[in-house]
Amino acid sequence: MQLYDYFRSSAAFRVRIALNLKELEYDRVPVNLVAAQQRDEDYLALNPQGLVPAIVTEEGSVLTQSIAILEWLEEAHPEVPLLPREALARARVRAMVQTVACDIHPLNNLRVLNYLTGPLGVDEENKLSWYRHWIALGFAALEQQVEGPEFCFGNTVSLADVCLVPQVYNARRFAVDMQPYPRLQAISAALEQQPAFTNAAPAAVAPA
Repeated sequence: MQLYDYFRSSAAFRVRIALNLKELEYDRVPVNLVAAQQRDEDYLALNPQGLVPAIVTEEGSVLTQSIAILEWLEEAHPEVPLLPREALARARVRAMVQTVACDIHPLNNLRVLNYLTGPLGVDEENKLSWYRHWIALGFAALEQQVEGPEFCFGNTVSLADVCLVPQVYNARRFAVDMQPYPRLQAISAALEQQPAFTNAAPAAVAPA
């Protein structure tokens, strides 16, 4: 498999974690978002949205959107499972996933922040205020949803954990006050000690 990603992309970070947890081999193909490589003609031919991640499967199919990729990995490579077996439990995990992937991340990703500071003329202080506002709303809800102390749900890693750690990483990058979210902090700290998470972290895959 080939994973097209950017080291600091939280969406790509999710996929790297899942691939590591499932012990699947893959080659990284870096796409530098800051240098706008996602708008190159060759990459747009692969992924017309011009976003990361994209993955080329063993059979040569191209998949985009991190949550779709995670769901495909769960179905095509069911070991190690990242969703509970019981239907209601799966729905609860998916709700946590969507809190991050649908309600927090889309409002705070690079192209949104660039639009704020570019065409809309938002200054750095107000950009950070925007970022922290959406993090606070999402994390306040997620703090009530998660179970802890080591995992978001149950006693094993799930897709909720796979999405939480990259979002906490982003929050720290932008100096979000994490004190109101002790459960999220504790879960993320525990997960960050696992090799699958450590080896997928931006610091581990950043360009030399």
